[in-house]
Amino acid sequence: MNDPNETSVGARFRALHSATPFLIPNPWDAGSARLLQGLGFAALATTSSGFAMTLGRGDGDVSKKEKLDHCRLLCSVTSIPVSADLEHDFADDPTGVGETIREFAAAGVAGGSIEDYSRERLYDFDEAVERIEAAAAAARSLDDDFVLTARAEQLLRGSYDLDAVNSRLQAFAAAGADVLYAPGLRTLDDVQRVAEACDRPLNVLASMLPGVPLREIAGAGAQRISVGGGFACVAYGEFARRAEEARDSGLLDLKPARTAGELIGLLGEG
Repeated sequence: MNDPNETSVGARFRALHSATPFLIPNPWDAGSARLLQGLGFAALATTSSGFAMTLGRGDGDVSKKEKLDHCRLLCSVTSIPVSADLEHDFADDPTGVGETIREFAAAGVAGGSIEDYSRERLYDFDEAVERIEAAAAAARSLDDDFVLTARAEQLLRGSYDLDAVNSRLQAFAAAGADVLYAPGLRTLDDVQRVAEACDRPLNVLASMLPGVPLREIAGAGAQRISVGGGFACVAYGEFARRAEEARDSGLLDLKPARTAGELIGLLGEG
Protein backbone atom coordinates (compact mmCIF):
# COMPACT_ATOMS: atom_id res chain seq x y z
CA MET A 1 0.00 0.00 0.00
CA ASN A 2 3.02 2.26 -0.02
CA ASP A 3 3.15 4.98 -2.69
CA PRO A 4 6.46 4.66 -4.60
CA ASN A 5 6.47 8.42 -5.14
CA GLU A 6 6.62 9.05 -1.40
CA THR A 7 9.61 8.84 0.89
CA SER A 8 10.17 5.16 1.72
CA VAL A 9 8.75 3.74 4.92
CA GLY A 10 12.29 2.94 6.05
CA ALA A 11 13.42 6.54 5.64
CA ARG A 12 10.28 7.81 7.35
CA PHE A 13 10.82 5.44 10.23
CA ARG A 14 14.44 6.50 10.68
CA ALA A 15 13.44 10.16 10.63
CA LEU A 16 11.10 9.62 13.58
CA HIS A 17 14.10 8.72 15.72
CA SER A 18 15.64 12.16 15.37
CA ALA A 19 12.41 14.12 15.84
CA THR A 20 10.05 14.51 18.81
CA PRO A 21 9.90 11.42 21.07
CA PHE A 22 7.02 9.22 19.95
CA LEU A 23 4.74 6.43 21.06
CA ILE A 24 4.88 3.35 18.85
CA PRO A 25 1.90 1.12 19.70
CA ASN A 26 1.90 -2.63 19.13
CA PRO A 27 -0.96 -4.13 17.09
CA TRP A 28 -1.57 -7.86 17.23
CA ASP A 29 -3.52 -8.37 13.98
CA ALA A 30 -4.51 -6.59 10.79
CA GLY A 31 -7.59 -4.95 12.29
CA SER A 32 -5.73 -3.49 15.27
CA ALA A 33 -2.98 -2.26 12.93
CA ARG A 34 -5.49 -0.48 10.69
CA LEU A 35 -7.24 0.94 13.75
CA LEU A 36 -4.02 2.37 15.18
CA GLN A 37 -3.15 3.92 11.85
CA GLY A 38 -6.64 5.43 11.74
CA LEU A 39 -6.02 6.94 15.17
CA GLY A 40 -3.09 8.85 13.73
CA PHE A 41 0.00 7.00 14.96
CA ALA A 42 3.12 7.53 12.88
CA ALA A 43 4.52 3.98 13.15
CA LEU A 44 3.70 0.56 14.54
CA ALA A 45 5.63 -2.31 16.08
CA THR A 46 4.52 -5.92 16.19
CA THR A 47 4.18 -7.75 19.49
CA SER A 48 5.36 -11.33 19.82
CA SER A 49 3.10 -12.05 22.80
CA GLY A 50 0.06 -10.34 21.28
CA PHE A 51 0.41 -12.18 17.98
CA ALA A 52 0.95 -15.49 19.77
CA MET A 53 -2.30 -14.94 21.68
CA THR A 54 -4.21 -14.68 18.39
CA LEU A 55 -2.98 -18.21 17.65
CA GLY A 56 -3.85 -19.49 21.11
CA ARG A 57 -0.20 -19.85 22.10
CA GLY A 58 2.31 -18.43 24.53
CA ASP A 59 4.97 -15.84 23.76
CA GLY A 60 7.77 -17.35 21.70
CA ASP A 61 5.71 -20.26 20.34
CA VAL A 62 5.48 -18.86 16.81
CA SER A 63 7.48 -20.05 13.82
CA LYS A 64 9.51 -17.82 11.55
CA LYS A 65 7.09 -18.47 8.68
CA GLU A 66 4.12 -17.50 10.83
CA LYS A 67 5.87 -14.33 11.93
CA LEU A 68 6.84 -13.50 8.33
CA ASP A 69 3.27 -13.97 7.15
CA HIS A 70 2.04 -11.82 10.04
CA CYS A 71 4.45 -9.00 9.22
CA ARG A 72 3.65 -9.21 5.53
CA LEU A 73 -0.06 -8.89 6.34
CA LEU A 74 0.38 -5.89 8.65
CA CYS A 75 2.54 -4.11 6.08
CA SER A 76 0.00 -4.83 3.34
CA VAL A 77 -2.91 -3.24 5.21
CA THR A 78 -1.10 -0.13 6.45
CA SER A 79 0.93 2.66 4.88
CA ILE A 80 2.98 3.68 7.91
CA PRO A 81 6.25 2.08 9.03
CA VAL A 82 6.03 -1.26 10.80
CA SER A 83 8.88 -2.55 12.97
CA ALA A 84 9.02 -6.28 13.65
CA ASP A 85 9.58 -7.92 17.02
CA LEU A 86 12.02 -10.54 15.75
CA GLU A 87 12.57 -12.18 19.15
CA HIS A 88 15.98 -13.89 18.96
CA ASP A 89 15.95 -13.46 15.16
CA PHE A 90 15.06 -17.12 14.70
CA ALA A 91 18.76 -18.00 14.60
CA ASP A 92 21.72 -18.45 16.91
CA ASP A 93 24.58 -18.06 14.46
CA PRO A 94 25.45 -14.70 12.86
CA THR A 95 24.85 -15.99 9.33
CA GLY A 96 21.30 -17.00 10.22
CA VAL A 97 20.74 -13.67 11.94
CA GLY A 98 21.64 -11.80 8.75
CA GLU A 99 19.40 -14.00 6.66
CA THR A 100 16.46 -13.32 8.95
CA ILE A 101 16.93 -9.55 8.67
CA ARG A 102 16.88 -9.79 4.87
CA GLU A 103 13.78 -12.02 4.89
CA PHE A 104 11.77 -9.69 7.08
CA ALA A 105 12.89 -6.62 5.16
CA ALA A 106 11.57 -8.33 2.03
CA ALA A 107 8.25 -8.78 3.86
CA GLY A 108 7.97 -5.00 4.05
CA VAL A 109 8.98 -4.04 7.58
CA ALA A 110 10.88 -0.79 8.11
CA GLY A 111 12.93 -2.14 10.98
CA GLY A 112 13.15 -4.85 13.57
CA SER A 113 14.37 -5.65 17.06
CA ILE A 114 16.48 -8.65 18.00
CA GLU A 115 17.12 -10.00 21.48
CA ASP A 116 20.28 -11.29 23.13
CA TYR A 117 18.23 -14.14 24.63
CA SER A 118 17.64 -17.48 22.93
CA ARG A 119 14.56 -18.60 24.92
CA GLU A 120 16.98 -20.72 26.94
CA ARG A 121 19.83 -18.42 27.91
CA LEU A 122 21.35 -15.00 27.48
CA TYR A 123 23.91 -15.14 24.71
CA ASP A 124 27.47 -14.66 25.88
CA PHE A 125 28.67 -11.07 25.52
CA ASP A 126 30.90 -11.64 22.48
CA GLU A 127 28.32 -13.89 20.85
CA ALA A 128 25.61 -11.27 21.35
CA VAL A 129 27.78 -8.55 19.81
CA GLU A 130 28.61 -10.73 16.79
CA ARG A 131 24.90 -11.25 16.20
CA ILE A 132 24.28 -7.49 16.14
CA GLU A 133 27.23 -7.00 13.80
CA ALA A 134 25.71 -9.54 11.40
CA ALA A 135 22.27 -7.96 11.65
CA ALA A 136 23.70 -4.48 11.03
CA ALA A 137 25.69 -5.67 8.02
CA ALA A 138 22.55 -7.26 6.57
CA ALA A 139 20.54 -4.09 7.20
CA ARG A 140 23.14 -1.94 5.46
CA SER A 141 23.07 -4.23 2.42
CA LEU A 142 19.37 -3.58 1.78
CA ASP A 143 18.04 -1.23 -0.89
CA ASP A 144 15.74 0.53 1.58
CA ASP A 145 16.49 1.91 5.02
CA PHE A 146 16.08 -0.57 7.89
CA VAL A 147 16.15 0.61 11.52
CA LEU A 148 17.84 -2.06 13.63
CA THR A 149 16.95 -2.21 17.31
CA ALA A 150 19.17 -4.21 19.67
CA ARG A 151 17.54 -5.53 22.84
CA ALA A 152 19.40 -6.33 26.05
CA GLU A 153 17.23 -8.79 27.96
CA GLN A 154 19.26 -8.81 31.20
CA LEU A 155 16.59 -7.09 33.30
CA LEU A 156 13.94 -9.66 32.36
CA ARG A 157 16.08 -12.79 32.10
CA GLY A 158 18.81 -12.25 34.67
CA SER A 159 19.56 -9.94 37.58
CA TYR A 160 18.51 -6.30 37.65
CA ASP A 161 21.98 -5.07 36.75
CA LEU A 162 22.04 -1.75 34.92
CA ASP A 163 25.82 -1.79 34.57
CA ALA A 164 25.63 -5.08 32.65
CA VAL A 165 22.81 -3.71 30.52
CA ASN A 166 24.70 -0.54 29.68
CA SER A 167 27.83 -2.52 28.75
CA ARG A 168 25.83 -4.58 26.30
CA LEU A 169 23.91 -1.67 24.84
CA GLN A 170 27.11 0.33 24.31
CA ALA A 171 28.67 -2.65 22.55
CA PHE A 172 25.54 -3.13 20.43
CA ALA A 173 25.70 0.53 19.38
CA ALA A 174 29.35 0.11 18.39
CA ALA A 175 28.35 -3.00 16.42
CA GLY A 176 25.91 -0.99 14.32
CA ALA A 177 22.54 -0.93 16.12
CA ASP A 178 20.41 2.12 15.34
CA VAL A 179 18.16 1.96 18.41
CA LEU A 180 18.77 0.45 21.85
CA TYR A 181 16.20 -1.26 24.05
CA ALA A 182 16.37 -2.71 27.56
CA PRO A 183 12.87 -3.95 28.38
CA GLY A 184 12.27 -4.05 32.10
CA LEU A 185 13.43 -0.60 33.22
CA ARG A 186 11.38 0.09 36.35
CA THR A 187 11.98 3.72 37.26
CA LEU A 188 12.52 7.03 35.54
CA ASP A 189 15.93 7.26 37.18
CA ASP A 190 16.87 3.96 35.54
CA VAL A 191 15.60 5.18 32.16
CA GLN A 192 17.74 8.28 32.52
CA ARG A 193 20.79 6.29 33.59
CA VAL A 194 20.57 4.07 30.51
CA ALA A 195 19.79 6.95 28.16
CA GLU A 196 22.79 8.93 29.39
CA ALA A 197 25.11 5.95 28.98
CA CYS A 198 24.16 5.34 25.34
CA ASP A 199 24.59 7.41 22.20
CA ARG A 200 21.66 5.95 20.28
CA PRO A 201 17.89 6.53 20.50
CA LEU A 202 16.41 4.54 23.38
CA ASN A 203 13.18 2.54 23.24
CA VAL A 204 11.40 2.14 26.58
CA LEU A 205 8.63 -0.34 27.40
CA ALA A 206 5.92 1.76 29.05
CA SER A 207 4.09 -1.18 30.62
CA MET A 208 7.00 -1.64 33.06
CA LEU A 209 6.36 1.90 34.34
CA PRO A 210 2.63 1.74 35.14
CA GLY A 211 0.99 5.07 35.77
CA VAL A 212 3.99 7.12 34.65
CA PRO A 213 2.95 9.75 32.07
CA LEU A 214 4.52 9.25 28.66
CA ARG A 215 5.90 12.80 28.72
CA GLU A 216 7.92 11.91 31.83
CA ILE A 217 9.30 8.75 30.20
CA ALA A 218 10.33 10.85 27.22
CA GLY A 219 11.76 13.48 29.53
CA ALA A 220 13.94 10.85 31.16
CA GLY A 221 15.53 10.08 27.80
CA ALA A 222 13.24 7.77 25.81
CA GLN A 223 13.03 8.60 22.12
CA ARG A 224 10.59 5.80 21.36
CA ILE A 225 7.99 4.36 23.75
CA SER A 226 6.34 1.01 23.07
CA VAL A 227 3.66 -0.99 24.90
CA GLY A 228 4.56 -4.56 23.94
CA GLY A 229 1.58 -6.86 24.40
CA GLY A 230 -0.13 -4.30 26.64
CA PHE A 231 -2.96 -3.28 24.31
CA ALA A 232 -3.56 -6.91 23.30
CA CYS A 233 -3.83 -7.90 26.98
CA VAL A 234 -6.29 -5.06 27.60
CA ALA A 235 -8.44 -6.20 24.67
CA TYR A 236 -8.37 -9.88 25.59
CA GLY A 237 -8.76 -9.10 29.29
CA GLU A 238 -11.88 -6.99 28.80
CA PHE A 239 -13.31 -9.64 26.49
CA ALA A 240 -12.69 -12.30 29.18
CA ARG A 241 -14.17 -10.11 31.93
CA ARG A 242 -17.43 -9.58 30.07
CA ALA A 243 -17.68 -13.22 29.05
CA GLU A 244 -17.15 -14.32 32.67
CA GLU A 245 -19.80 -11.86 33.82
CA ALA A 246 -22.28 -13.27 31.31
CA ARG A 247 -21.43 -16.82 32.34
CA ASP A 248 -21.67 -16.23 36.09
CA SER A 249 -24.41 -13.61 36.48
CA GLY A 250 -26.41 -13.89 33.28
CA LEU A 251 -25.82 -10.21 32.57
CA LEU A 252 -24.66 -9.70 29.01
CA ASP A 253 -22.95 -6.30 28.70
CA LEU A 254 -22.15 -5.74 25.04
CA LYS A 255 -22.18 -1.95 25.12
CA PRO A 256 -18.91 -1.00 23.38
CA ALA A 257 -16.73 2.00 23.99
CA ARG A 258 -17.02 2.70 20.24
CA THR A 259 -19.83 1.60 17.94
CA ALA A 260 -19.12 -0.73 15.06
CA GLY A 261 -19.67 2.16 12.68
CA GLU A 262 -17.18 4.35 14.50
CA LEU A 263 -14.58 1.59 14.50
CA ILE A 264 -15.08 0.91 10.80
CA GLY A 265 -14.64 4.62 10.20
CA LEU A 266 -11.30 4.54 12.00
CA LEU A 267 -10.17 1.61 9.86
CA GLY A 268 -10.45 3.99 6.91
CA GLU A 269 -8.98 3.16 3.56
CA GLY A 270 -5.82 1.60 4.98
